[in-house]
Amino acid sequence: MAQIVVVGVASLYMAAGVTGEFPLEYAPVAEPDWMQAGVTGSGAHIAKVLNALGDEVRLCTLAGTDPAGLTIRSDLRANGLSDEGIVDAGATWIGAVLVAPDGRRMSLPYMAAMSAVAYPAETFHRLAAGADLAVLTNARFCRPLVAHAARLPVPVAVDVHLISAIDEPRNRPWLEVADILFCSHERLPCLPEDWIAQVFASYPGCQVVGIGQGAEGALLGLRDGTLIRVGAVTPRGVVSTAGAGDALFASFLHGWLATGNPVDALRTAVLHAGWKLGQPMPGTASLGNAELARLSQSHRVPVLVERWDVPSGAGQAGPAVREPAPPPLSRG
Repeated sequence: MAQIVVVGVASLYMAAGVTGEFPLEYAPVAEPDWMQAGVTGSGAHIAKVLNALGDEVRLCTLAGTDPAGLTIRSDLRANGLSDEGIVDAGATWIGAVLVAPDGRRMSLPYMAAMSAVAYPAETFHRLAAGADLAVLTNARFCRPLVAHAARLPVPVAVDVHLISAIDEPRNRPWLEVADILFCSHERLPCLPEDWIAQVFASYPGCQVVGIGQGAEGALLGLRDGTLIRVGAVTPRGVVSTAGAGDALFASFLHGWLATGNPVDALRTAVLHAGWKLGQPMPGTASLGNAELARLSQSHRVPVLVERWDVPSGAGQAGPAVREPAPPPLSRG
């Protein structure tokens, strides 16, 4: 069981299934196909996934004592997460997400009331003491903590979500400290394989780069040149893609810490994320290790091990070429 500190948003969300495709046509009244409320946000979702898989998680987040904030605190406790790291911000993150029939989503996060609130560094340091890993989301309130996380004697894992440039100013502080970096393919300025090479060339401290590819699964590059491709699996079909990237990221971190095997970790992470796609609000349900193991027995996840540092067609390795060595992530 790993000890992990997570810094990120916990938000009260309402999700609604809408009819038709984006952009939606105006109507004075439109009855949704379904509707569900729950506590999610990247920080809360990542923490819930890790906790369900058996890790000891300390969540650093902000919430008020208004009805939304009290709901978040109660939900986190019900999911086995302590509220020790919840700092009263005088307001609470809330949001809505519209979900199309094909699972695509349009998120409407409301964060204006929290944009100027800082998280106390001393609380972060107290909760990070003795941790095996620090997980930093790229929420605005996390930025002052990036430098503090960089000084910890543990690896730092970062998910920058919809990034579009290798030197993007908004995300650069996180890019510079990440030992493990995840993102979505949706706005990348180049092929995912080229993005992996660019990250390793631009940020020498980074050892692992993961990319969620939606319906095509996920890619993972290691600094030693290994490229792991895992195809998508959707055991329950697709209801909503909201939160799939958080599930992929968190599940990989758990598997990597538990086994040191990036192939198995990514395979299991893609399966868990695919299972969550069958939830109206993926952040409200997670599998435990035993449930995930049973799902692995009934659903084959395609895996290919190649090289990102070899030009296409120049002798790339095929499947099951070798098991890559675990990257040396400890900062001592």
